[in-house]
Order: sequence, then C-alpha cells, then structure tokens
Amino acid sequence: MTSLAQILLFILDIVYFVLIVHIIMSWLINFQVLNTSQPLVAQIWRGINQLLEPVYRPIRQFIPNVGGMDFTPLILFIAIYALRVIIVNNLLY
Repeated sequence: MTSLAQILLFILDIVYFVLIVHIIMSWLINFQVLNTSQPLVAQIWRGINQLLEPVYRPIRQFIPNVGGMDFTPLILFIAIYALRVIIVNNLLY
C-alpha cells in the first residue's frame, strides 16, 4: 500500500508543478513579458492548457463567474493539498 501512496503523491506533485507553471505563464502573458505569437511559447501554452483543461472543467461548473478572476487554480491547489494530507495520514501510516 505504501508504493501506491508514493505513486499517487508523485502524480499529485507533477500536477502541482504543471499548475504552478500554468499560473506563472498566464501572468507573464497577461503582463506581455511572453508573447504567444512566438511558436515555442504558443506550443508550451497550448500544451499546458490541454493538460489542465480536463481538470479545470469540472471545477468551473461549480464556481460562479466572478468578473475577470478565475479561482479554479486556487480550488485545485486546495484539492491537491487535501488529497496529499489524506494520502499521507491514511495510506502511509
């Protein structure tokens, strides 16, 4: 059971890292530090969006639209943290 818990924690760490990259890239794009007309930036941005959109979609169904703010990444951070706590407390010990 410990091996399964470690694999799940590793997957959650990967999702966490991709989420951080997505948030930082969105800030850099919005502040025009990165330009999506550059092929490499556009390809990375499109790839990260394709990875995270299936995770964001169910969360966005429950969160009301709040102007220009998207709280989906924050909810996903909380969910990842909660899953890590559950896995560590229940599966590793």
